[in-house]
Amino acid sequence: MAPMEYLNILVVTFNCGRQLLKPDFLAQQLSDDLSGAQRPDIVVLSLQEIAPIAYSFLGGPSLAPYFLPFFLALRVAGKASGGGSYVPIVTRNVGMTACIAFVPQEHKSKIQWIETAGVGVGVQAMGNKGAVGIRLAYATLDEIVELTFVAAHLAPMEDALSRRNEDWMNIARGLVFTPADSKEMLAASKQPAASRDGEPLLANNPESAQKHPRGIYTPTSHLILAGDLNYRTSSTTPQPSDHLAFPKPTNEYTDPRHYSQLLRNDQLTKELKAGRTCHGLHEAPITFPPTYKYSNKAQSLAVTNQIADTTWGWAKHRWPSWCDRILYLDLPSWMKAEIPGAEIKVDKYTALPLPPTSDHRPVLLAMRVPLKGIHEPGEMQGERDVRIQPPFEIDLSWMERRRMARRKEVFVGSLAYLFLTWEGNGILLALIVGVLGGWAIVGSMLEV
Repeated sequence: MAPMEYLNILVVTFNCGRQLLKPDFLAQQLSDDLSGAQRPDIVVLSLQEIAPIAYSFLGGPSLAPYFLPFFLALRVAGKASGGGSYVPIVTRNVGMTACIAFVPQEHKSKIQWIETAGVGVGVQAMGNKGAVGIRLAYATLDEIVELTFVAAHLAPMEDALSRRNEDWMNIARGLVFTPADSKEMLAASKQPAASRDGEPLLANNPESAQKHPRGIYTPTSHLILAGDLNYRTSSTTPQPSDHLAFPKPTNEYTDPRHYSQLLRNDQLTKELKAGRTCHGLHEAPITFPPTYKYSNKAQSLAVTNQIADTTWGWAKHRWPSWCDRILYLDLPSWMKAEIPGAEIKVDKYTALPLPPTSDHRPVLLAMRVPLKGIHEPGEMQGERDVRIQPPFEIDLSWMERRRMARRKEVFVGSLAYLFLTWEGNGILLALIVGVLGGWAIVGSMLEV
């Protein structure tokens, strides 16, 4: 029997803190992971708080300066690894949450189709919190591997556990996939809608969600969830003296202040076991310290590379927590039965160093999935599989809800732009000067 072939996938989730990324930071962290025998065939970035609310809600060209550093980082990291550059194939955002998919330049033709989805779960269903999905088909000569990536940002604060579970329910109900439009692919590629030889860049999936609505769970697709899921290690905020018991990097594994002791209180682990969130998903063992919340001092030290795993600096008003997570759906039972030895392999699950622009540490997952398509189950197969019996039904009014929320986002974004940005302040000032000047002219004319 021929050895199993695998598709190499690299996923990074990062809460950007509404700040511009420094491309060199991410390029340096990813260069080793983009090289070697298991060089990723697909790289996906899950981004939260990608930009200030004004630019995030207005979208379009307003977000271009915030996406560009990630494009540059992957390009630099790919070349530094000696394996060639990675090119973005699709970019999608809903408000402040975004997702970008990259492939090596030479693999671009293997992407047969792309679908995207988006839902807001923030105030009035707007995108200050929410989720974005990218679904694509990776094709070889005789196989099509379908992959679904979901970038999510759930409700914050220690006491908002039930709200986070509710956000997940609304994501599972409202994230419905439709063919990616040219704007989403153009935003990623920065190229014309057609390739240089005049052929279409990508062909959409003929079995589109326009005719057959498909949510995040579907029988033929892998599923990977990455984001700032915001699950904490306590249901209450820290008391003034609690910071004295926060984890320290120099402790022994058995020490009460080793981070593994705090991990026992992780809300997400408990909710997963109870079946109340992220239904059916699995997570690799956590062997890294909490990813949130780092102090301003820690961020300032990160600017000069003075902070590493020998120095942690926690903000005293939040319990250190593993907010940033990457989970995946295991192979379906019918695939395991038909292909002995088939499995998903996790090669790396870790937190990257603290960047100077955020109070979160990015999290990275390197994994391999069999280079075999998942086919529809036969009769009596997979009756209890979450792909066949998803935890929630799709909200049939998802499209109208998103349209209404989008109108609100544009309104709020416009106000935020005028009042909270230097450019908007300039426009306001010009309007005020114009109105006052006009009023003065009219007044002088009336006096004549």
